[in-house]
Amino acid sequence: MVRPGNGQVAAAAQGLAGPQGLAGRGVHTAPGGTACEAWWAEGKGTPMTAVSREIEELAGWSAWVPLAAAAEVPRLPGVYLARRGPGGPLVYVGMAGERGGSGLCGRLRRYTSGKALASGLGEAVFDRALADPAWLRERLAEVEGGSPMRATGWGKAALAWADIHVCWAVTESGEAAAALEKQVLASKTEEWWNRAR
Repeated sequence: MVRPGNGQVAAAAQGLAGPQGLAGRGVHTAPGGTACEAWWAEGKGTPMTAVSREIEELAGWSAWVPLAAAAEVPRLPGVYLARRGPGGPLVYVGMAGERGGSGLCGRLRRYTSGKALASGLGEAVFDRALADPAWLRERLAEVEGGSPMRATGWGKAALAWADIHVCWAVTESGEAAAALEKQVLASKTEEWWNRAR
C-alpha cells in the first residue's frame, strides 16, 4: 500500500517504486510532495476534506474528482473512496484487483456506464435513489410520458442524483487492495453504504 510520509510517497518500502517510480504506475507526485498534493496543484480535484485523519493516513490518496470525470484513474489495483458532492460525507469504499488489466479504471467505468446496478457502489446508490420519492416520480413521469429509460439509464440517473465524487489509492496487488479496503471499512468514523460481508 502507498503511504504518505514526511511529504514523500513511501513507495519503495511497498515495492511500487521500481525504475520508473510511481509515475510509471499512473500515480504522479510533485517534487518533494505526495500524490495528493500533485493532483491538487494540477487542478485535477479537490483536497482530502471531510475525511477522518485515520482514513487519510492509511494511504496516498488522489484528489477528489467527480465520478463522471474519473477518466484518469489508473488501470492498476487499488481502493477508491466515494462521497456525495464535492465536500460531502464519505459514503462508500471499494476496491479493484487487476480486473484483466483495467484495475480501478475498469471498476469505476463500470459504474459510470450504468451497468453495475446490482453490485458495489452502483447498488448502494441505486438503493438510495429508489428510496427518494422525488427521484422515483421523475422516472415514473418518463414512463408515463412514453420515454422510459433502459436499466442502464436508471443507473446513470441514480449516479447523477447522488453526485458521487471519488478519490483512490493504488496498491501493489489485489490482495493489498482488499487489505486496505478492510482497514478503511474498520473506521468507525463513517456511516458506510457498503453492505456487511
